[in-house]
Amino acid sequence: MERVHHILASFPRERSLLITILEKAQEELGYLPPEAMEDIARHLRMSNSEVFGVATFYNFFRFIPAARHEIKICLGTACHVRLGDQIYDAVALELGVEAGQVTPDNKFSLERVACFGSCALAPVMVVDKTVYGRVTPSKARDILKRVDK
Repeated sequence: MERVHHILASFPRERSLLITILEKAQEELGYLPPEAMEDIARHLRMSNSEVFGVATFYNFFRFIPAARHEIKICLGTACHVRLGDQIYDAVALELGVEAGQVTPDNKFSLERVACFGSCALAPVMVVDKTVYGRVTPSKARDILKRVDK
């Protein structure tokens, strides 16, 4: 947590800087562990729940160390209607993890996303920065097998 203290030392105790500080901490640590968010809360004289509430509102903050490959499944309205839940279930079963978890080999993380804004391609799965549209459960499993080969 020494790195967090170093970051905090460069910022005044202004609540308006919360997101900037969270971004800097994530950039330095790779994710936002609970201890870092507690230190940030103390520095800004905020409650832990306020800091956690802001951090969890934005989907670009992560709370677990990054895996080599990020798998994100859209479950927004268009994807949900086109059975996005089945895509999520197939991927979760294949990887043996649930949303917010990382596989034991640190190869994959799995996230549920409210919307990517690619509704015309629903259902959508994103692997790292590659968007896959009109995904089926079997196509999702095939995509996973091709990743990191």
